[in-house]
Amino acid sequence: MSQDSAQRGNDCADRAAGPLALETALAQLLAAAAPVAERESVLTDQALRRVLAASVVSPTPIPGWDNSAMDGYALRTADVAEPGRRLQVGQRISAGATGVALAPGTAARIFTGAPVPPGADAVAVQEACEQSGDWVQVNAAVRAGDNIRRAGEEIAAGQEVLSAGTRLAPQHLALAAAVGAAELPVYRRVRVAIFSTGDELVMPGQPLAPGQIYNSNRFQLRALLETIGCEVLDLGIVADRRQDTIEALTRGASAADLILASGGVSVGEEDHVKPAIEQLGRLELWRLAIRPGKPLAFGHVGGTPVIGSPGNPVALFIVFSLLVRPFILRRQGVCGDVMPSPIWGEAGFDWPRPDKRREFVRARLERQPSGAPRVHVYSSRSSAMLSSLVWAEGLAVIPEGQALAAGDPVQYIPFSELLA
Repeated sequence: MSQDSAQRGNDCADRAAGPLALETALAQLLAAAAPVAERESVLTDQALRRVLAASVVSPTPIPGWDNSAMDGYALRTADVAEPGRRLQVGQRISAGATGVALAPGTAARIFTGAPVPPGADAVAVQEACEQSGDWVQVNAAVRAGDNIRRAGEEIAAGQEVLSAGTRLAPQHLALAAAVGAAELPVYRRVRVAIFSTGDELVMPGQPLAPGQIYNSNRFQLRALLETIGCEVLDLGIVADRRQDTIEALTRGASAADLILASGGVSVGEEDHVKPAIEQLGRLELWRLAIRPGKPLAFGHVGGTPVIGSPGNPVALFIVFSLLVRPFILRRQGVCGDVMPSPIWGEAGFDWPRPDKRREFVRARLERQPSGAPRVHVYSSRSSAMLSSLVWAEGLAVIPEGQALAAGDPVQYIPFSELLA
């Protein structure tokens, strides 16, 4: 059988199989998303959004000593058996200083975070005390242990505080610094080669000839990748010719961990990404049962994964958010769930004509007087309307084959879940 005949046979099989459900396609992508192997050490204050390649263990307990949780007076509870007792203030201990052993019948003026002096078993808060000269009167009952943070109460020496596979947020960096980690072991950044296909595309700043449009996908795709910490290799605009597409894929495969193409993945005569992947390597996934975003190609060229995304900017955004982003997070080494977490709201719209594909509709939330979220959708379903992504604040999820009426519950994915 000739290569062309074999290709026609594969196309027939593809059409017979039908588009893949989102969950099936995602599972297939994630199964192929092995983390990059190389690791590097970076300064902790430079590690935001990087992924830990090894766990972080605290060398010391946190807190490192018993310390005061409040401003007040460190004392022996035996000396204040009942409210109204007076004690001599024999020392003052601020954060960063240390005191001496507390003599019976005395108290130490102490501040939040300061070490509790030996002999003291509680701290009376300053609001419950009256100081006059070198004496303090304790006007409230005090129990042993009150307002003392014990050594190792939060973290024990040798305890793991951050697990390998954690994508580092500001609070993770703060915790790493708190246990003394000046540097952190992380996976290197994932390198992604991108290109846009289309004879109609020109870059902003150039004059538009009849039939031409500006290449907005290049800016959207690059920004989406940089948002999740990728290193981007921009291969530019690729003409609608098979050989040009083959050359772009070959360049990307030799230099990147992933190739992302926008446009050229449908079945028209000028769509060359899918056949180029098949010519150079293997195609493993083709077409999704979602709207927008049905045209999608996933495969490998020379061992490098390739994802061909739709050219319409809204479809590109949705495919990236729901499939490409989780794939890249897994390649970065992220463990656990990499999918966005939707919330439920009340439909502020009617959806009387369901589609056989699951739809992701540009939407935004409005709070009702009761505080309940109400979901409103954009007036057009066109995946070419880039301005709709600026209007929207998230995506409403319309299940396949389901009609909705105003007031029905509907899932909503905030953009905050997709752009962080």
